[in-house]
Amino acid sequence: MKKLFSLLLALIMVVSCIGILASCGNKDKDTNDTGEPPVSGGSDTDSAENVTEMRVAMITDYGDITDQSFNQTTYEGCNEWCEANGVDFKYYKPTGETTEARVAMVDAAINDGFDVIVMPGYAFGGTILEVAEANPDVKFIAIDVAANDILEAALGDEYDYNPDNWDVKEYYHEENVYCAVYHEEYAGYMAGYASVKEGYKHLGFLGGMEVPAVVRYGYGYVQGINDAAKELGIENEVTVDYVYGGQFYGDADITAYMDTWYKTKGVEVVFACGGGIYSSAAEAAAKVNGKVIGVDNDQTGIINEYGEGMTVTSAMKGLAVSVKDVLTGIRNGHWSDYVGKIDNLGLVSGTDPALNYVQLPMNTWSMTNFTIDDYKALVAKLYDGTITVSAVTSEVPEVAVSVEYAGKIKG
Repeated sequence: MKKLFSLLLALIMVVSCIGILASCGNKDKDTNDTGEPPVSGGSDTDSAENVTEMRVAMITDYGDITDQSFNQTTYEGCNEWCEANGVDFKYYKPTGETTEARVAMVDAAINDGFDVIVMPGYAFGGTILEVAEANPDVKFIAIDVAANDILEAALGDEYDYNPDNWDVKEYYHEENVYCAVYHEEYAGYMAGYASVKEGYKHLGFLGGMEVPAVVRYGYGYVQGINDAAKELGIENEVTVDYVYGGQFYGDADITAYMDTWYKTKGVEVVFACGGGIYSSAAEAAAKVNGKVIGVDNDQTGIINEYGEGMTVTSAMKGLAVSVKDVLTGIRNGHWSDYVGKIDNLGLVSGTDPALNYVQLPMNTWSMTNFTIDDYKALVAKLYDGTITVSAVTSEVPEVAVSVEYAGKIKG
């Protein structure tokens, strides 16, 4: 009898220990392998068994990963996420600025075994048409590629530049493509509004190429300038010079044009909106202690290398955050939440500007008349609809301030 009791007692202890070990083994199930809670694209129940194996490649658009703007921000987001999650990553730079050159790099990446391809920039509209259906097992993330870009590439001269008149899904293979575009007009509006509130009355806009994203930035900027000037009762005193460089990089010709703005016309601050084109604005501004507004990411560091305190602010959009969100979703098995969509990303919070996909940088804030509290109040009004900003790019905004549209410098 004693032997039977001892045997039962031992059996109970073994079962208890197994239960304790099983419980202890699951205590970290709410974190990913970086030790942080999942950012998005999954739930707290995702486990190692659900993680998708993937290899990520990025193809650059105009410029490269040192452009201090669109390509660099996307590259840094991809690289940071892949390093944190132990995922292979490589970027490819096309040999030219054509669809053929971009397709060649996509093909090269796929041949090298990469199965998630990140493509930042409107110019990849044509690339999607050629690579998506041909590579059904590859996931394509197209950042800043809108229905307009796909339709233009698909229809050519037949396209009327009104995407509402067409069903874009009839023209591309959506089953393995996710696209995201941004409300650049909000970021431009914030930068223009803040600059006038800070005290500037003669402002400039130097766009890169006259494409929808750049135009939305510019027209939003003009609307923000106008609204701030009207609130201050100085709309008759505020002027704007507006031009496109015709390219996404600075050079001697564009710098000379900016010299005229700053030196002769008295422009105080220029919103340099187009990849590396900021260099021409900054070179000219440095000669007369002028100011510059950055674009896409916080360009304070690179612009201030031309002159201490040169940067007023930067009109940013969440390129890195967007890419990380989708990569996390793919990794956690939630590609279906993204695929086939063309998301339009903008304001998601009226109380915390840092959560929005379009914003001004608060970590490097240098404005004094227009404070961070003022900025937060502005965002709240934009979020709840008290202030509206037009995203129309087919015609210039109607404003009370004086705007001189000068076309293009080159091209």
